[in-house]
Amino acid sequence: MNKQLTFLASITLLVSLMAATSFAQLAVTQQRQNPFLSPYLTPHQAVPFDKITNADYMPALREALAQGRKEVEAIVKNPDKPTFANTIVALDRSGSLMRRVTQVMYNLSSAETTPELQKIVKQASPMITDYTNDITLNPILYARVKSVYEQRARLKLDQESSMLLEKSYKLFARNGANLDVAGKERLRAIDKEVAQLSLQFGENVLNETNEFKLIVSDEKDLAGLPNFVRDAAKATAKKMGQEGYLFTLQAPSYGPFMQYADNRALRQKLFMAFNARGYHGNKNDNSAIIDKMVNLRYERANLMGYKTHADFVLEERMAGSREKVQSFLDELVTYARPAAERQLAELTTYARAHGFTDDKLQNWDNSYYSDKLKKEKYDLDDEVLKPYFKLENVLNGVITVANKLYGITFKERTDIPVYNSEVKTFDVFDKDGKFLAVFYGDYFPRAGKRSGAWMNDIQGQKIENGENVRPHIINVCNFTRATDTKPSLLTFREVITLFHEFGHGLHGMLANGTYESLSGVNVPWDFVELPSQVMENWCYDPEALKLFAKHYQTGEVIPNELIEKIRASQNFLAGLANLRQLRFGLIDLYYHGQKPTGESIGVVENKVDSVANLFPHVDGIASSPSFTHIFNGGYSAGYYSYKWSEVLDADAFEFFKEKGGLDNKAAADSFRKNVLEKGGSEKPMELYKKFRGREPSPKAMLRRSGLIL
Repeated sequence: MNKQLTFLASITLLVSLMAATSFAQLAVTQQRQNPFLSPYLTPHQAVPFDKITNADYMPALREALAQGRKEVEAIVKNPDKPTFANTIVALDRSGSLMRRVTQVMYNLSSAETTPELQKIVKQASPMITDYTNDITLNPILYARVKSVYEQRARLKLDQESSMLLEKSYKLFARNGANLDVAGKERLRAIDKEVAQLSLQFGENVLNETNEFKLIVSDEKDLAGLPNFVRDAAKATAKKMGQEGYLFTLQAPSYGPFMQYADNRALRQKLFMAFNARGYHGNKNDNSAIIDKMVNLRYERANLMGYKTHADFVLEERMAGSREKVQSFLDELVTYARPAAERQLAELTTYARAHGFTDDKLQNWDNSYYSDKLKKEKYDLDDEVLKPYFKLENVLNGVITVANKLYGITFKERTDIPVYNSEVKTFDVFDKDGKFLAVFYGDYFPRAGKRSGAWMNDIQGQKIENGENVRPHIINVCNFTRATDTKPSLLTFREVITLFHEFGHGLHGMLANGTYESLSGVNVPWDFVELPSQVMENWCYDPEALKLFAKHYQTGEVIPNELIEKIRASQNFLAGLANLRQLRFGLIDLYYHGQKPTGESIGVVENKVDSVANLFPHVDGIASSPSFTHIFNGGYSAGYYSYKWSEVLDADAFEFFKEKGGLDNKAAADSFRKNVLEKGGSEKPMELYKKFRGREPSPKAMLRRSGLIL
């Protein structure tokens, strides 16, 4: 999820601590009607964002901590023999008020933050860490869980319950339950410090993203920029009370400037700013934070009996081991690097034929000349495509694709409270008309929103007391805004991003499990990207494109000629693109797959670059200090999962295309039943085999990327 990073990703221990609480009873005991402590009198009991203030978080959190501890204490002091129901299920259902508060808090700290909310999250983080550690380090509670686990062969549990039992036991065994007193205290200290460092890391990146502004007053410096880029920059300047044109490090501003601007010096300036975030030696510098986090994660893994942080993490992933991930990345490099070398040579030759005189292309030349070469080879660029991708049409398109595949429908609502007036809300219904989910769409950049795109939930799915509690799902993106003259028109890359995040959303909306901690996207990280990346494939499918790609002025459906150009260009410079992703995976594994070396960020990245980067080294920049996936999210020792999931999604999509594309009901029904509905209720490889009929083959991904014939 660049997916990045939901509350479920960053506070993983909380995932297993969910259940119902009598909020009505709590409301009676509260003198002030704190929204979190009262029944939600909204459609579908949606979060009353319009009533929640920053002053509500800490009182509600303290009440949630107290309530959660009482629920756990009741399990610990239960005089009855430990059973699956009175221990495992009871533990899974505990802490629901905690989840109610923290899901909103962490969602808004990413999508609508303020300095005050950032301070609240910093204050709350160690309290939450203490709470989770109090549970996982409780010897009596662990003894009860272990007692049930040792009886598992005799319990005759169904598959989902067996998985819950296994995960509950591992929650303790993998988080310090077997440590001595000194070990447990050290573990507490490590977890608390890592949580705080992670928050600070993200804040530093956000600060540096927001603080940079490139103001262009001379129109000559806008040469090469299409009108849509100029209009957006002018609107941004106006909004910020500036004259001229204002460019930022937000994706809708940064990406097009790097792609189109003729002024190489300004491209370099913007590139250096973007790639030096958190690396300036100032109050926002993340270098020391990285060093501390890497060492603390290594120490924690050693404390738990693992050789490295990667060994600890990957034991519970689909890949299974550090060695397998290293081998996987190394093998893909052997395919990607030769292709990337050929493509860079082609790009360099093209650049020199068009006025480039330096010895080598730099990173800030890549997007610029790639766009021009692509246009020459395929007669295709975003300026031609954007009129066909009005945001509202693309959103309707992804909904229509979901309807054709799974029969679900969406109905927009205006009476569900939102945290920003730009957020859209929908009721989601199944093919039989039953209510499935609430869906929130938040699509434009703001000062209080971090960059990137992700999916979160603010209410998970579960079955409790005979009721199937349906989920509330959010997609958050940062797309090109409308201007005074044009609606929001998306680049093709933004279209793919919308489909990607919607795929995560489907994983949440179609969830149909018993236990919330196993429901929806609560799956191993190298499996979680499968639904999202499968959805990306429909962006290249002619049948799907014609459903929504319509000119915003004329209503003309995108011509077959443009569709063929989109499809022909799908593998354009794929070797370079693959090598870039593999580079990030290798950096992650270098930090987390060995004993910390004490090497500087520059040394670490130079070593990886010798294998997985073809562009010249540039002093003063680095990827690591703004690598939020692994230092502010849930992807530490797990960034490889994007490429791992590409193997899965390419293989899966071939199944969809084998027997009819959008009309392949057998594939759609199997994918819904065995993947989207199942969450983490079974091992991911078993779920995949049930869907596909066999294990995945990497050949489909290599073919799609043009790395093999």
